[in-house]
Amino acid sequence: MNFCGMNKTTLLDYPGHVAATLFTGGCNMRCPFCQNSGLVLEPGSQPVISEREVLDFLEKRKGILEGVCITGGEPTLQAQLGDFVRRVRELGYLVKLDTNGYRPEVLRQMLEERVLDYVAMDIKASRERYGIACGLPDVELSLIEESVNLLKKSRIPYEFRTTVVKGLHSPEEFTAIGQWLQGCRAYYLQSYRDSEQVMQPGFASYERRELEEMRERAARYVPQTALRGIV
Repeated sequence: MNFCGMNKTTLLDYPGHVAATLFTGGCNMRCPFCQNSGLVLEPGSQPVISEREVLDFLEKRKGILEGVCITGGEPTLQAQLGDFVRRVRELGYLVKLDTNGYRPEVLRQMLEERVLDYVAMDIKASRERYGIACGLPDVELSLIEESVNLLKKSRIPYEFRTTVVKGLHSPEEFTAIGQWLQGCRAYYLQSYRDSEQVMQPGFASYERRELEEMRERAARYVPQTALRGIV
């Protein structure tokens, strides 16, 4: 299994743990606000980091790092993902998976095999606007809903999260999202940040007071709703 990038130390990507973050290439969505357009559209043009290189690094960092976060792109597209995760766990690391939830069969297998310690799943928008937000007009929402239900029933820590984008989301939408996710362990709202790598330029971020209104709307149904990374 190859990777397109590695953040050797992070205090942010794996809640409560010092971790390394690994980036996989390719994605089955085309979110217009995506900040990793290179990984999504041109994974072959990205640097290649081999599995052996990653495992050697993790071997040397045992006792310093506690976890590994695997993100993307979309990691569940990688056929060797399960085997790689097992090798990482054999080194004594916790493993966190970031996913868009569009391959519930992969998520189900990994949950059944108990090889994950934490899962963060993106919720792109309300059901009604999901296709717009994820860039797939014919999105199969049943696959997203299956992943949501898998996590709700799982015994491991997990979270749902939404990147809030002015021009794509409205405050009212978070009432519907809260109703959808009702009963989940945690839901986070994070503000969109513009960058040169964004898939489709022209979006903006909301002010904190507006984000707080959205949080309050969702929190009526998911009390464990919070803002993340917002100053």
